[in-house]
Amino acid sequence: MGVVTYEMEVATTIPPAKMFKAFVLDSDNLIQKILPQAIKSVTIVTLEGDGGAGIIKQVNFGEGYQFKYTKQRIDGIDQENFSYRYTVI
Repeated sequence: MGVVTYEMEVATTIPPAKMFKAFVLDSDNLIQKILPQAIKSVTIVTLEGDGGAGIIKQVNFGEGYQFKYTKQRIDGIDQENFSYRYTVI
């Protein structure tokens, strides 16, 4: 097991809250539209808590990929500081 930390800083004229909403909060819908051949679907496997931390999502890949799916547990979302933590399980 290992820990990977990733930070991304993007210069844009779009407000940070709108970027965070699109790339993090709405990413399940957006990624399927951008890469329909790669991402078949994203489904909520278990729902615990308030719809944020505690949810386990399954990302299903398209045909021809090494893995059929991955599961991600949301560990925390901080919309004020634009922070999103998750664990691949």
